[in-house]
Amino acid sequence: MSGTDEARTSLAAVAALLAPAHEAVAARVLHAHDDPAGYVRDHAAALEDRGIDGPVPDLAWIALADHRLLAELDWKEDSEEIRSQLRGLASRPSVDPWVLVGADDMLLPTHEFLEVCDRRFRDVGAALAVLDIESDCYPVVCLRAARMAELTALAARAGFTAQGFGA
Repeated sequence: MSGTDEARTSLAAVAALLAPAHEAVAARVLHAHDDPAGYVRDHAAALEDRGIDGPVPDLAWIALADHRLLAELDWKEDSEEIRSQLRGLASRPSVDPWVLVGADDMLLPTHEFLEVCDRRFRDVGAALAVLDIESDCYPVVCLRAARMAELTALAARAGFTAQGFGA
């Protein structure tokens, strides 16, 4: 299998892992991978809000954001906003981990707060991972904790980096 074929197969597997019931996610991710210029043209309005007006290397990762699978958090995001965005993820656990987050935790800087959130999510069988897009933000996904190693491996085969927050 060529590197491009492996990357394509791995991207489709990441999309299926994060959104198993939504085939449109894989189609969109693969469109961004296979035809970056066409993807930018077809999704110009949404990408313009991100300052993207042409193909960029991490376009397939960005394509995940449009299905509530990704929370994009600024490196200095307020903990209430982080909490709100994580609650908005389609892949969040059905058991609410927020009852386990203490008031003192809410005062932590972004990365440390995300580490606390990840520990609380793991208490209910879920985990948080950041999809590195070489930016000053944290594109965060939620998935079953048991599948974290699979996400990390698939991302690497696709030429991207995904990592947990401290497990």
